[in-house]
Amino acid sequence: MSAGGWRRVSRRHPCPVCGKADWCTVMADESAACCMRIESPKRLRNGGWLHRLRDSDDWRGGSRLRRVTVSNRPTPKQDFGALAERYAAAVGADALARFAAELSVSVEALQRLRIGWDGEAWTFPMADAAGVVTGIRRRLLNGRKLSVKGGREGLFVPVELPTSDLLLITEGPTDCAALLTLGFASVGRPSCRGGVPLVCDVARGRDAVIVADCDEPGRLGAETLAVALALACPSARVIRPPAGIGDARAWVQAGGTHADVQRTINAAETLRFGIKATLHGR
Repeated sequence: MSAGGWRRVSRRHPCPVCGKADWCTVMADESAACCMRIESPKRLRNGGWLHRLRDSDDWRGGSRLRRVTVSNRPTPKQDFGALAERYAAAVGADALARFAAELSVSVEALQRLRIGWDGEAWTFPMADAAGVVTGIRRRLLNGRKLSVKGGREGLFVPVELPTSDLLLITEGPTDCAALLTLGFASVGRPSCRGGVPLVCDVARGRDAVIVADCDEPGRLGAETLAVALALACPSARVIRPPAGIGDARAWVQAGGTHADVQRTINAAETLRFGIKATLHGR
């Protein structure tokens, strides 16, 4: 590691990977970046992903880093909506049925999330609050998750999302597909801490329920999101699967039903800090 170590990005020196001015860090010698939004094959302990930007001799063991050219010149923007449509058109019915069975979700749920195939991985488009596709999540056959380079994080929003009062928020697209399979209105966030402003925009005016993963990052991320949602929604609640079950999809795999999830929601503590709640004295 260089003598200067890692430094925080800023408006003057944004992240060279995602272009944002917060949350990420860069090595002092600019040989690598830890991006908290764009994934790479190397996950770091702080929840971010290592992106190697150029050769450096400062790394442990003297290993050399793969050279990646980073230019300050603007590059043509990828049309992620068109790319997602192309991937969706490449999905074979038999392969999709097998994948749905492997995940214990319905084919319809995956189709509503506009699942695609890029030749190596299943793809799920990520969209902003207006529904514009801003990036694509890739799920390799071994389960590893990456993102198509050049995109921005967004939400996994199904087509024909019901306008019912209740909206469930999960981590990732397959947990979202599990709750869609059970008949809930649901969207997926890009990670346990990502997409907070987008989730608030989509959930605004609805009763929000966060279905947290049963680990410490999931708990902390859910609590942070719940506070933000309580200011934008009539109510916000956090639920978790039963003991010994890691996430929403594992809950469905273990036999969880719509009634099981609904009972857990009904028993959860409700946060109400929003304008609507104040006006109605709730």
